[in-house]
Amino acid sequence: MNDIDEPLPPDDLGHRVSEVFDLVGALYRRGLRKLEQDEAAGGVSVGVRSVLVLLHRYGPMTVPQMGRLMALTRQFVQRMANDAMDRGWAEATPNPAHQRSSLIRITDEGVAVITAILAREHALNQQVGDGELTDAELRACVRVLKEMLRTFDHVDVE
Repeated sequence: MNDIDEPLPPDDLGHRVSEVFDLVGALYRRGLRKLEQDEAAGGVSVGVRSVLVLLHRYGPMTVPQMGRLMALTRQFVQRMANDAMDRGWAEATPNPAHQRSSLIRITDEGVAVITAILAREHALNQQVGDGELTDAELRACVRVLKEMLRTFDHVDVE
């Protein structure tokens, strides 16, 4: 048996990381379902929410830039951006760096929509762990998830 504070042997690590993937998958699916149910009244899909978050956080971006950040296809992000623009939550503006790729900018109405969504999510997130989670536990969780992302961004499986 391995000491709790020592790195795991590769075989044990592989099994434990699989457990994390299983939990993250379940969390992702339940989270999407919850968001879609909660946002159904406001008409904000998970994809449009993601576009609005990026624009709110980082400012105007092209569709290809958003696709790279979200690791999604340009076509999917374009559909989500179009949906946001159709609803008046975002708008296309000229891109001085590239004539054929407009910048997508969040509108004031889009800011109001995403701010309300994020506030509801924050209220729900405050309930996680019934107030028993420590900063150290959450830092460890974030560290592990970042390592998983880093590994799978740089590893090709044949």
